[in-house]
Amino acid sequence: METVYNDLVRPPQEIVDAFRAVLDEYSPSCLVTDARRRVGAIGGFQTVRHEHKVVGPALTVNLSIDDLVDCMPVLARAQPGDIVVVACHGTPLTAMWGGLMSTLSLKAGIGAGIVDGAVRDVDEIRDLDFPLWYRSTVPRPSPTAVHDRTEPVQVNVPVVVGGQVINPGDILVADENGIAVVPPALAEDVLEGTRLNIGKERTIREKITSGATVLELLEEFGHL
Repeated sequence: METVYNDLVRPPQEIVDAFRAVLDEYSPSCLVTDARRRVGAIGGFQTVRHEHKVVGPALTVNLSIDDLVDCMPVLARAQPGDIVVVACHGTPLTAMWGGLMSTLSLKAGIGAGIVDGAVRDVDEIRDLDFPLWYRSTVPRPSPTAVHDRTEPVQVNVPVVVGGQVINPGDILVADENGIAVVPPALAEDVLEGTRLNIGKERTIREKITSGATVLELLEEFGHL
C-alpha cells in the first residue's frame, strides 16, 4: 500500500455547529439518517459510554489489513473537533487504539475516534470520558506498532467502514445507535430535513401523551 498524506478540507464550521445542536435530541444519528436517502448509515459499533453523542468532520486513516502500523503520529494532523476514523477493516486480532491514544486525542481537542477494528484499555478510555466507537476489544497491540513502524498509512483518503464510504471532511453524527455520514454538499438539505424530523417527532410525542391512537397517528403522519 502506498503511503499518502492529504490535507483535510473541512466543511464550514457554522454547518458543523448547526448539526451539533441536534445532539440535544434523542437519537441524533437516526434523525439525520432519516432526513435524506443519500445520508450514509453505519451500525454494529460499541461505545465506551452509551450517552456519548458527537458531531464533527471525518479525518480518515486507511491501514492495510496485512500490515497494521502505529497511526498515533496521525494525531498531529488533526484539529479540535475532528473525528478520527481508523479503517483497519474490522480485524479483531490486534488493538489499533488504546488509553494513550485517547489521552493524546483529548489533549489535542479531538472530538472522537471511530475504529473499524479492535481497541484496548477500555476501562481507561471510559475514565477519560473520551468518545470512542469500536468493533471489538483485544489486549494485544499491533506487532508492527510495538516496533515504532508508522508507514504505510493513508491519511485523508476515502475509506470504507461497514460497507459505507466515508470521505475526508464528511460530517459524522455518532451516538449509541450508530453513525450517520453526511457529505458536505448535502449538509444544508440534510440539516433542514433533520429539523423537520425533530418537529414531527415532538408533535407525535405530544399527541401520544394526549391520547392519540395508532390509527389516528398513521392517518395524520403516514408512518411513525
